[in-house]
Amino acid sequence: MNKRILALLAATLASTIYGINHTIAKGLMPTVIEPYGFILLRVVGAGLVFWILSLFYPSEKIERRDWGRIIACAFFGMVLNMLMFFKGLSLSTPINSSVVITLSPVLLLILSAFFLRERITWIKSIGIGLGLAGALVLILFGAKTQANAPNIPVGNLLFIVNATSYSIYLIMVKPLTAKYSSITLMKFLFLFATLINLPIGLSEFTAVAWTDLDFDAIWKLAFVVIGTTVLTYLFNIYALKQLSPSTIGAFIYLQPLIAVLFAIAIGSDALTPLRAGAALLIFVGVFLSSQKKPLFRKKQSIN
Repeated sequence: MNKRILALLAATLASTIYGINHTIAKGLMPTVIEPYGFILLRVVGAGLVFWILSLFYPSEKIERRDWGRIIACAFFGMVLNMLMFFKGLSLSTPINSSVVITLSPVLLLILSAFFLRERITWIKSIGIGLGLAGALVLILFGAKTQANAPNIPVGNLLFIVNATSYSIYLIMVKPLTAKYSSITLMKFLFLFATLINLPIGLSEFTAVAWTDLDFDAIWKLAFVVIGTTVLTYLFNIYALKQLSPSTIGAFIYLQPLIAVLFAIAIGSDALTPLRAGAALLIFVGVFLSSQKKPLFRKKQSIN
């Protein structure tokens, strides 16, 4: 099968898993595990899986100049990104999280302009404004609290930090994907992520009554570790070998659709008119900001 098609399929599967994760992870916090302890479980579990898998692959030597970038990628992609998302999810709702993180393509555009000197046209500027306006609508005018969502505005704000951090990660990790295998990258990224997250999440991790967990909690924890962590990061790293960061970012559009359908299907959340309006602003903003060619062309005059 064509490598690009496989990359597109990998990105689609990653977004599908992420979309389901909004509700699965929310159902575990804070009754089963607190957010920072959850992150430690994710990075330790994923790290063990990738180091075991690496035993079956040829060993690769990391160039000295790449270690700084790897540590930075671990921080933005597996520490700050995860901490902000799970803390935000413990304060807000699954549908809010899936809507706000669709800002990622807009944030990728802004960061690409800053780091890669890409030009931002006026139509893209309007798109950025609309996208940010949609996020602000959710933060400033949405419900402040609801069942199992004690501080929705703060949670939504943390989702923006999460999306920004993940966008930085995608830009920074792209050059590494051309030099090293996915397994090699993942085993070192999650190793450093474990070392950084250890002092942050250890107390919450050890507070979990692990021997008292029922099957429902265990399979959901396993889904987040294996599905949302191991498979999604592996899928996205594989996809980045063939696709650009902005193309990967575009697949985030799938997440709200999947998250909303899943959350409503199991009765864990509801779609309100304000959320729908905010989502529309964000989607239009993302559409405009991702345009590669002008939407309107000047007509040539006939002399």
